[in-house]
Amino acid sequence: MADFEKNKAQKAQARQSAADSRETGSSEQASFFEAGPATHSGHRQRLRKRFLLGGPEALPDYELLELVLFRVFARKDTKDLAKRLIARFGSFAEVINAPAQRLKEVKDVGDAVVIEFKIVRASALRLAKSEIMERPALASWRQVLEYVRAAQAYEQRELFRILFLDKKNRLIADEVQGEGTVDHTPVYVREVVKRALELSATAIILVHNHPSGDPSPSRADIDMTKLIIEAAKPLGIAVHDHIIVGREGHASLKSLRLI
Repeated sequence: MADFEKNKAQKAQARQSAADSRETGSSEQASFFEAGPATHSGHRQRLRKRFLLGGPEALPDYELLELVLFRVFARKDTKDLAKRLIARFGSFAEVINAPAQRLKEVKDVGDAVVIEFKIVRASALRLAKSEIMERPALASWRQVLEYVRAAQAYEQRELFRILFLDKKNRLIADEVQGEGTVDHTPVYVREVVKRALELSATAIILVHNHPSGDPSPSRADIDMTKLIIEAAKPLGIAVHDHIIVGREGHASLKSLRLI
């Protein structure tokens, strides 16, 4: 009988020890999972603080990209994805301007990430455009260059854009007149002049991009520009410049004395 009572007590003690062990394990696991978000939260706060104190120049491209990704992933660590995106495309600007289908080739990138990047790009373009609309284009040439580069330097196909100006050289319209292939865009001189007359524009700035990245003007670019100048001049429409943009920079036919 004594042995029976002893065995019963030992079994009860074993059951209690197992229960205590489970409770301890659960507690430790809860603490582990609670620590994860706290660690990411601390990193996010430090990154935001560095951005606020030092501006975007204080952060490398992948960390600036992390700030954007924070809005998509509420708790997940975004450093790895940011670094993989920079490794794939080369820079913050290249990532933001990359086509949706290419972005989605990267693991963990879905519609939410693509939309966030497109919001950043659209916001930058709208801000840049507003700056050239508030003052004469020729008096804010740097802003004009920044806008057209942001608008199409990273495009995968050639776009032919025209900035239409009034007699005070203020922007009255910004239109893409043609979209072509990777190395050619059809431009119709008559349509360019016709549209300028419809808008009562007294001057225009021609813009197109070279998807190859090299903005150097071709012989065809120069000849086409001269044809537009010749057609527009008798109608009182001046061609201020033809700007070619690419990933490697920009070229101004006027600055190069090609027109």
